[in-house]
Amino acid sequence: MKTYVAKPQDIKTACYIIDAKDKILGRIATRAAAILRGKHKPIYTPHVDTGDMVVIINAEKVRVTGRKLKQKEYHRFTGYPSGLKTVVLEDMLRKKPTEVLRLAVTRMIPKGPLGYHIKTKLKVYAGDQHPHQAQKPIVLEV
Repeated sequence: MKTYVAKPQDIKTACYIIDAKDKILGRIATRAAAILRGKHKPIYTPHVDTGDMVVIINAEKVRVTGRKLKQKEYHRFTGYPSGLKTVVLEDMLRKKPTEVLRLAVTRMIPKGPLGYHIKTKLKVYAGDQHPHQAQKPIVLEV
């Protein structure tokens, strides 16, 4: 018995839409990351992009558990001396709600050329409007 290796011409892609309204941040992120990588398909191959496109709407209405709103911090470095910037999740949700979900999902995807290509198939929107109706997105419950 031989191991199946997916070829780019054999892969059928789809588009999924996830409504993040009143859903828990981590559960949305893990489900979206698995779909982006293609782990939900029987033809999953780690070194080939077998994943589908994911559109997340209502990112501003996502929930978190525990005391994460006050305690979870996002760090970034400007590149200058003493340029470490820290933002709390509560402020990040207020200023850039799409960035919270985008970071949660993309940090679950491996680094490297394939990972960077997979991350381009993630689209996150703060409200319930999105320009991806032509892709006929499949509603995904989390």
